[in-house]
Amino acid sequence: MAFGKSTLNSGYEIPQVGFGTFKIPDGKVAVDAVEFALTHGYDHVDTAACYGNERSVGEGIRRSGRRREDIFVTSKLWNDVVDYEGALAAFDTSLELLGLDYLDLYLIHWPRPLGVRDDYVRRNAQCWRAMEKLQREGRVRSIGVSNFLPHHLEELFKSASIPPAVNQIELSPRCRQDDAVDYCRERNIAIEAWSPLMRGDGLERAELLEVAQRLGKSPAQVCVRWSLQMGYIPLVKSISPQRILENIAAPDFELSPRDLAALDKLRDMGRRGSDPDTAAF
Repeated sequence: MAFGKSTLNSGYEIPQVGFGTFKIPDGKVAVDAVEFALTHGYDHVDTAACYGNERSVGEGIRRSGRRREDIFVTSKLWNDVVDYEGALAAFDTSLELLGLDYLDLYLIHWPRPLGVRDDYVRRNAQCWRAMEKLQREGRVRSIGVSNFLPHHLEELFKSASIPPAVNQIELSPRCRQDDAVDYCRERNIAIEAWSPLMRGDGLERAELLEVAQRLGKSPAQVCVRWSLQMGYIPLVKSISPQRILENIAAPDFELSPRDLAALDKLRDMGRRGSDPDTAAF
């Protein structure tokens, strides 16, 4: 079943489910996974410079035989880039590795890199200025951020000419980030959910298993459906063909208020990933 699309504040459409590639190793594994996803219902691929697999993601895109204009491709600026010129050069590198003429979305990956933690406001302002230039030139259609909390966004808005189209943050039944979600919604910033399947840590919780069994779905499908009903754009990852297909079957059912109330009990588990203000990288 096909997923729908939503319109970003940049005016471009984004498919409502993405295929994530975090920790998918470069080479044949990444090529095959991306090719399989794109030939079995996905239209949206998410990678990053720090994943080390951009070249293979690009090869998987080409092997899929899909038209470039039918695929939404995202990459991200890594933490070792700290200024305007560096951001422009990093974008060129990502585009070359992917073998593409443009990106649909380019994100600042983390708001407070360890190397410039006390100078993060200046760093983000310079990198954002470079990204605005890339968007104006048409080399990237939309620009955004990842892992930004409201106070990071407040600082960015002080110098930004173009608002972020997307904020990609950890979101799942166990990690809610209500303040960040509310902030982005108030400002028409689309919300992407990374680790929507909780990296598998929580899929065995009794509350989730009960919902999955009642609906005749897998716990992973319930998590994808939860993200969709919350209005997020989940980025689901797997290298297993069976699970890639399983995750894309999530639109064909709906979670009831009873189901949502049960899943709400998972929020006591908290983050699975790093805190944006204290991440040690």
